[in-house]
Amino acid sequence: MQAKKLFFQSSHIAGRKYHDADLVFDQLKVGCQLQLVHDIDNRHDPYAVAIIFKDEEGEDYLLGYLPRGENQQIADFLDMGWEELFDCRLSVKDSECRNPEQQLFVTIRINKRKE
Repeated sequence: MQAKKLFFQSSHIAGRKYHDADLVFDQLKVGCQLQLVHDIDNRHDPYAVAIIFKDEEGEDYLLGYLPRGENQQIADFLDMGWEELFDCRLSVKDSECRNPEQQLFVTIRINKRKE
């Protein structure tokens, strides 16, 4: 039996109304892969983890961040060079929701170790 990816956390995308999410909202599909990047220069949160969407042309768009208080472990792993440890995917896209903070959710899983 092959091991599945292990669930790590599910979170909304914080601050999405202040970043690029509206520019690519129509391109975002549930299940699309997203990148996690520790934003070490963030003046609001030393553990800020940016959530990045890469479009078909390879352009990066900052969708927002993991919520404060849900980001420190991931930031620490990213700092240690473990970028490939996590698989981050869009799990909810609710364009009907009036609160922009509740429109986009991600699920983060731990990848199986490559042998």
